[in-house]
Amino acid sequence: MLAAILVTVLWSSSWVLIRIGLDDEALPPLTFAGLRYGLAALVLVGWVARRARLRHQVASLGRRQVGRLALLGVVFYTITQGAQFVAIDRQPAATTSLVLSVTPLVVAAASARTLGERASRRQLVGAGLVALGAWAYFAGSLGATVVGMVAAGVGLAANAASAVMGRHVNRDATTSPVVVTAVSMAIGAGLLVVVGLAVEGMPEVSLRAGLLVAWLALVNTAAAFTLWNHAQRHLTVVESTGINNTMLVQIAFLAWIFLGEPPGVAGIVGILVVTTGVVMTQLPDRAGNPT
Repeated sequence: MLAAILVTVLWSSSWVLIRIGLDDEALPPLTFAGLRYGLAALVLVGWVARRARLRHQVASLGRRQVGRLALLGVVFYTITQGAQFVAIDRQPAATTSLVLSVTPLVVAAASARTLGERASRRQLVGAGLVALGAWAYFAGSLGATVVGMVAAGVGLAANAASAVMGRHVNRDATTSPVVVTAVSMAIGAGLLVVVGLAVEGMPEVSLRAGLLVAWLALVNTAAAFTLWNHAQRHLTVVESTGINNTMLVQIAFLAWIFLGEPPGVAGIVGILVVTTGVVMTQLPDRAGNPT
């Protein structure tokens, strides 16, 4: 659980850094996303290639396993991340966060049918509070655009699907999380790079933009996604998604500190409701087992 929380802190900081890259450095969204995840994939593939145990695991992957990792890569990296970058570029990041806050509700319904991890009544209430708190936080004018909302909707659907798929791939714990991340990210990021270059072309990357991409790739992507895959081995999909939604709170404070956007009264109420909802999804049941 602590590992998952650390990952969300890194990912929350990414929203501020992405906004800087899009606005100050004028990086096109799809290409920006492709550069971030493409570089991270190269680092992870190099890490796997240097270690015999990891190379053996890759060589031992069956056709079905490779297919699952490829599908996870396309959904989680190509579609989810590409859509989120476009949404952040076309409308306020808060609006995109609002749309994505519904993810726990979608995941709870999907995981019950596909993974047999039926959410308890308390978890469903908690997920509902997370969504309600998000609406309270972002009450008022959200500056939504048609393109931004469509992209955010695509990101929501793909994010929920990838959460279920990631849990399905990782819960048997037979393959190293580094291998899972490296293979899926290499496939998904490779496709994202191709799409970005085809649609937007090669951008001019300044030294500052290069350092920004490097940090996002090495720390907030390569390290963070590997740690996230590790955490998914010990958390149910509803639990991991609930922790992931604490990013709403974290992004709010980071925006206040670094972007000068105080949350206000509605924001504070929303933060409290979101926190309550997340806690409800994490509490053990009466038998002492995670719910």
